[in-house]
Amino acid sequence: MERHGLTIVHTGDGKGKTTAALGLAIRAFGAGLKVLILQFIKGSRRSGELKALKLLGIEVRQLGLGFVTEENFSEQKKSARTAFDIARQEILSGDRDLIILDEINYAVKFGLLGEEEISELIKIRPPQMHLVFTGRDALPELIEAADLVTEMKLIKHPFKKGMPAQAGIEF
Repeated sequence: MERHGLTIVHTGDGKGKTTAALGLAIRAFGAGLKVLILQFIKGSRRSGELKALKLLGIEVRQLGLGFVTEENFSEQKKSARTAFDIARQEILSGDRDLIILDEINYAVKFGLLGEEEISELIKIRPPQMHLVFTGRDALPELIEAADLVTEMKLIKHPFKKGMPAQAGIEF
């Protein structure tokens, strides 16, 4: 079967954007596709899904520094630029069938990357490669250019009741 690469966006204010992308990574890996996950904001925190992906042999690179603050903005900007350069290089290599750019939309929202970087990644995507963008507040231009867009909508969250994040559910 001939593969047509897709540009996919998971956005919205609800939970599940990264989780959906990681599920897609597992599905693709199970179908024999070569998968790479690049995380733009997440730092060195080891979550349950990362442990599972490692056991499966799916490569995940945490390229971020964690939460973006005024104090670390300059370092975050450098980190995002490095992540972008890695993403660009990996996309151009054509060695992967699916590349997930996790939380790249946040990098744009926080001013770590610009709209032009997103546009460039879409333009250089080889026709057979699937490229996934995650994070809230996806640019309208990205949504327009994408083949598949899913918006996660927050309806209710236990955090609003004061419950902390639950291991195995949120990390």
